[in-house]
Amino acid sequence: MGTKSEYHEPAMIPELSITSNFTFLTGASHPEEYMDRAAALGLLAIAIADDNSVAGIVRAHTRAREIAQLVGERRDWDASHDPIGPPRPAGIPAPPSFPIYATPRLIPAARLVFTDAPPVTVLPENRAGWRNLCRILSTGCLRAEKGKCELQLADLLERPGGLQLLLWPGDWDRFAAPLHRHFPHRLHLLMRPHYDGRDADRFAAQAQMAERLGVPVLASAAPIMHHGARRRLADVLTAIRLRRKVDDLGRHALPNAERRLRAPAEMRRLFAGHETALGNARALADRLRFSLDELRHEYPSEGTGDETPAARLDRLARAGLDWRYPAGAPDRVRAMLEHELRLIARLKYEPYFLTVHDIVQFARSRRILCQGRGSAANSVVCYCLGITSVSPEIGSMVFERFVSEARDEPPDIDVDFEHERREEVIQWIYERYGRHRAGLCATVIHYRGKRAIREVGRAMGLSEGTLAALGSQLWGFGGSAGLEEERMREIGLDPADPRLRLTMRLVRELIGFPRHLSQHVGGFVIAGDRLDELVPIENATMEGRTVICWDKDDIDSLGILKVDVLSLGMLTCIRKAFDLIRAHHGQEWTLATLPPEDPRVYDMLCRADSVGVFQVESRAQMNFLPRMRPRNFYDLVIEVAIIRPGPIQGDMVHPYIRRRNGEEEVSFPSDALGEVLGKTLGVPLFQEQAMQIAMIGAGFSPEQADRLRRSLATFKKHGNVSEFRALFMRGMRRNGYDEEFAARCFSQIEGFGSYGFPESHAASFALLVYASAWLKCHHPGIFACALLNSQPMGFYAPAQIVRDAREHGVEVRPIDINASFWDNVMEPDGRGGLALRLGFRQIRGLSEEDAAWLTAARGNGYRTVDDLWRRAGLGPAVIERLAEADVFASLGLTRREALWQAKAIATARPLPLFAADMEGEAIDEPAALLPEMTMGEQVVEDYVAMRLSLRAHPVALLRHLLTPDLP
Repeated sequence: MGTKSEYHEPAMIPELSITSNFTFLTGASHPEEYMDRAAALGLLAIAIADDNSVAGIVRAHTRAREIAQLVGERRDWDASHDPIGPPRPAGIPAPPSFPIYATPRLIPAARLVFTDAPPVTVLPENRAGWRNLCRILSTGCLRAEKGKCELQLADLLERPGGLQLLLWPGDWDRFAAPLHRHFPHRLHLLMRPHYDGRDADRFAAQAQMAERLGVPVLASAAPIMHHGARRRLADVLTAIRLRRKVDDLGRHALPNAERRLRAPAEMRRLFAGHETALGNARALADRLRFSLDELRHEYPSEGTGDETPAARLDRLARAGLDWRYPAGAPDRVRAMLEHELRLIARLKYEPYFLTVHDIVQFARSRRILCQGRGSAANSVVCYCLGITSVSPEIGSMVFERFVSEARDEPPDIDVDFEHERREEVIQWIYERYGRHRAGLCATVIHYRGKRAIREVGRAMGLSEGTLAALGSQLWGFGGSAGLEEERMREIGLDPADPRLRLTMRLVRELIGFPRHLSQHVGGFVIAGDRLDELVPIENATMEGRTVICWDKDDIDSLGILKVDVLSLGMLTCIRKAFDLIRAHHGQEWTLATLPPEDPRVYDMLCRADSVGVFQVESRAQMNFLPRMRPRNFYDLVIEVAIIRPGPIQGDMVHPYIRRRNGEEEVSFPSDALGEVLGKTLGVPLFQEQAMQIAMIGAGFSPEQADRLRRSLATFKKHGNVSEFRALFMRGMRRNGYDEEFAARCFSQIEGFGSYGFPESHAASFALLVYASAWLKCHHPGIFACALLNSQPMGFYAPAQIVRDAREHGVEVRPIDINASFWDNVMEPDGRGGLALRLGFRQIRGLSEEDAAWLTAARGNGYRTVDDLWRRAGLGPAVIERLAEADVFASLGLTRREALWQAKAIATARPLPLFAADMEGEAIDEPAALLPEMTMGEQVVEDYVAMRLSLRAHPVALLRHLLTPDLP
């Protein structure tokens, strides 16, 4: 790395063509690692230039900002530090663990790989150049399938403005004229070493080529790793990409570890005699001043005609207030609305709320049930706009906690839609805004333990049996070296084996590497003008969807607004139940109009009678319900939030129950925290409470609390929540809080990193808990029918749902060829009530299309198995599947008799015209004597065909063996 003096020379040499691991299975280092290494090497600027992608540059940009912040904090620390004085003040972190000799600047870039020309590294000079680069990449990605980009040189020539080009060596003579015409004085020939002993001759030849082309040369190490220690991992990545073993890579393997990020002194040594190329790199870096900080997300205005967004939001909110409170809104609610509207106006977030309103209104116009949640969803504005049905008077949530003028962060509203119909909403968004203005966020799929073991192990030549054994003991790896060795010995492996030790080291290095880009579950980015000039757009795997290449952390870092269009199976179930109630009882219900605080509903929940009820149907929740004994809506809010890793890991569950039952005194660590913890009896249960404890109890600044909050979202990927532990514990001690309480609080914060609930989300989900429990309590048959028609979802299989319905007095009728439809339906039971008729959708392997043909041709009913073939046109295989499900019982046919006739169709298949003999007499086949099936055989066949049986529970057939009569 050289001596320290080398890092402070005034003329620093930038690196303008770096390949990160977002050139999947090629680059061997994270973008953040390049930025850290650049800071340690004294590089003032680097360009991350991945192949046909800018997916990783936001991470490098974010890390550059963090390094600059660390440098500033270290200066504050150096200025205020007194070796014999008091300890470092809270809020000033320790100096970084690596040396910083420069504050590197990221130069956004991409390496364009063409189908008809050598590659080119493209570097935007300004915002116009970035727009053109994004449009170029979008063009190539949208003409190819997911994960690929097909670019021609003509695509680059069409959009030359604001771009500097680094031409990789190749046959450029035939393109020289158009390149000079479109990119005057913006072309460079990239010189990079190959480290094979022939670089001097190669550089001389490239200098001659540059002179012939009339372009200057520019020096680059073209690194694919930040440090030489990644050489072995780079070879493993190549082996995975080529689907070979490392031992068989041959010339594809790196000959050495030289393709790494270089210090300025090393670059001067490598390019001795070609110092002009180094000077050109410095000069070009000085010209490239574009930063991702210049990106401004221009949100759609959402105004209509002469009405401004502010006026439209004000009108809709006030109209909604009258709609929600027909008898007049309370003064407190009106004051909250005025306050929220003023804050939204100051931050100019009216278009965002209007977009969510319009999406929800579209869904409601199609009778698609939806429910908003998220940080800003549980507000008076969203309640009045119909985005959520949760009254803002529930709880004590403060709007500034979600839309903060101080934090200058975009609001967050998630809207859940029926899982079967969310695609209608997604396609409407594309249709309304255009695909050039709207796209789903990406999700970066990272290597995790099992996949890393499998792919690295295969590349290293380990046997499949060894890989299976390692994967089975994955939970034992990642801890101490001694624990790993112990686990290996337990499964019969030698931890001292050199190949195995190297493999495990490489697995640890690979974990966390990006593998490919997928699509976010529903995060939409919508632009007022062109989204493809802000970020490249590409095709998703799912037909009809397009995505951007940045994930939610990236767009959060850049301050780009997104709208989450999510799906929820329970909303499908509730909407179908409402439809059934309207059809059979003539009652119209919505989430907002259900009778509130029904004692019978809470009695049912206190008995843990919650099979199928949203969020409280798990065994853990069923065990907790009788202890919690919820009696009002806010109890359900707590119920939803408390059985989560955060409160459980922080040991908050038992203290809360003891205090609720009067077994323990309700006390607060301080008056200040009492205001935060009062509604949860002094026990922190919600994510917001954990953050407030950090600020009030531990003295975190708003900026530090924000960093802690952000770290929670990335805990699974990076695990950096624990970095705040020392600061948190020190702050709690300084403010006089008990060490044990502080440790439990931070343990809860760590648990929230895995999965925790803010109060706003818990309140939205609690409404669905109440709605589904109300349906189960008052209409158990309809609720079971809707659950079955919404599968797959929830914890329970159809057999368990049917059994629970029968235990609640619901008559469940079997699938019948003449009475059933595709969906399960409710039909009169002959006694003034309703019975649940199972539908054809319960038959394993039967398609909805076949069921539609069956019901359309049914007329006055089928009389024989042959009728089904003649009238509905169903194939013999489909008829056999129906017979196996015993749907012909109402025709007087047993399962075996119906199957026998179905088999006859499959083998003989006479045409209708020739179904009789030449004399016109019907051909009678001798009756087959088929043995009757036992009850056990019937039950087994029911489960094979339908995954449930109305005859008996399988265990009932064995009960006499399991529980013999005692003498």
